[in-house]
Amino acid sequence: MTSTVLTVNTGSSSVKLALFEDGRVTKRARLDLPARDVSALLGEFSSARPDTVVHRVVHGGAHSSPALVDDALVGELERLSPLAPNHNPVALSWIAGSRQAWPDVPNVAVFDTSFFAGLPDAAATYALPRAFREKREIRRYGFHGLAHESMWRAYRALGRPESSRIVTLQLGSGCSAAAIAGGRALDTSMGFTPLEGLVMGTRAGDLDPGLVLFLVRDWGLEAVEHALSKESGLRGLSGQSGDVRELDERGGAAAELALDVFVHRARKYVGAYLAVLEGADAIVLGGGIAEHSAALRARVLSGFEYCGARLDADVNARASGEMARLHAAESRVELYLARVDEERILLERARGVVNEIR
Repeated sequence: MTSTVLTVNTGSSSVKLALFEDGRVTKRARLDLPARDVSALLGEFSSARPDTVVHRVVHGGAHSSPALVDDALVGELERLSPLAPNHNPVALSWIAGSRQAWPDVPNVAVFDTSFFAGLPDAAATYALPRAFREKREIRRYGFHGLAHESMWRAYRALGRPESSRIVTLQLGSGCSAAAIAGGRALDTSMGFTPLEGLVMGTRAGDLDPGLVLFLVRDWGLEAVEHALSKESGLRGLSGQSGDVRELDERGGAAAELALDVFVHRARKYVGAYLAVLEGADAIVLGGGIAEHSAALRARVLSGFEYCGARLDADVNARASGEMARLHAAESRVELYLARVDEERILLERARGVVNEIR
């Protein structure tokens, strides 16, 4: 009997759908957000009833493993939505649409936060009063876990040992970095929400909390909350767009400043995570920005010769494929561009949950 699994990968700007039949992808689609009438869109994509639908959910709170979707879980994810306003509400709309389209089909939620559930206390803990931290389970949750895990798997698939230490950079509409040793995340740039860390398409990344308080007094909570999620980052700096390709094409001082700030922040995190790992075997880049801009890859990865990482400019310029080498032959630290495969991990996790309930 054929087993059919539909993966629903909702991001901040698009949703990716993939249909797997007996573990093989038979159909894919990418839809820009916002999407209307989700139930109808799912029915158009898969005319046949799938056996399972699995959803990527960005903020899973205390969940450290995948979960079968029920009304109680939906309620939990709704309560977490203010912490991931660009993501959880979108995922919930696709979960609701799937349950409406196929009421008797099990839905599984796989959480981006799970990969970082075991962060060391020193990395996960904010220096706040205990009363603050305990009342609302305040900690660094980390996000983009599926992407960082995929990059780790891609590196291991080259035959590299389980003990390897790598820095991973997920560069897309949302951006994040992670330090991974032996398959375990030791640190990550995103924190309690997906706003922390690198500069992103529309998110500012790291900010002085005093600045946020200052802005709230001037502009009000709702306006600042909206600006930090939707109008900051590359878009806020350039005044034009949060898309690196558009900024490259348009040029100008504002676009150049936006890209300069983006690159500076990314390089700063790479340097920090080389310290966290006490040296690394590789730096791996993934995500749409990394895949589509050789020039930006070069800017991020250049200048690390002091720690043994040497980029090959010619190899980088023509890099493509599932796992493309970027480093020079004499480089002691490997550099790679990975094609992130979150859907494969979603498929595996869904099978595990469904097998448990059968």
